[in-house]
Amino acid sequence: MNHTASPGLLALDAESLYADLRQGVRALLEPQTRLAGITSGGVWLLERLIDDLQLRQGLNSLSSALHRDDFAQRGMASAASSAQTALDFDVNGADILVLDDVLYTGRTIRAVLNELFDYGRPARVRLAVLVDRGGRQLPIEATYAAARLSLPASQKLALARQDAQGQRRLHFAIEEV
Repeated sequence: MNHTASPGLLALDAESLYADLRQGVRALLEPQTRLAGITSGGVWLLERLIDDLQLRQGLNSLSSALHRDDFAQRGMASAASSAQTALDFDVNGADILVLDDVLYTGRTIRAVLNELFDYGRPARVRLAVLVDRGGRQLPIEATYAAARLSLPASQKLALARQDAQGQRRLHFAIEEV
């Protein structure tokens, strides 16, 4: 699915994109594949995938906080308050599918890969994202993206989670930066 965003005209249905992502992840899964979500949007996606795909694995999370190269922009408070990495499997020799909500510059993925290699040497690492918004600064590409779109650098696309009536629903917000 390709989109070009204009201010006020972009309508992304996060729940429909999640359904596409679920199918894409299902196709990528092999018996030995372990899933890990990037804090926080990727972990939200992983929570739902564990339930929807009836996966027998823990809620594995990867934090980029300790390997960020943009502390000057994000600040130390952001790093200190981020959830820590938690993996319930041995990374050495593992087939890992990393989940994230929005792929943009590639810097978060670079940081997460550094974090992952602090835990061991996986056999393979793939990436599945809800939205690839282009604008890469590093040579990083998702194995699967539910949607690809273009946004100006002045806009930020953020996934949000809304808990209502016992259900967790996803939606997007576009903010000017």
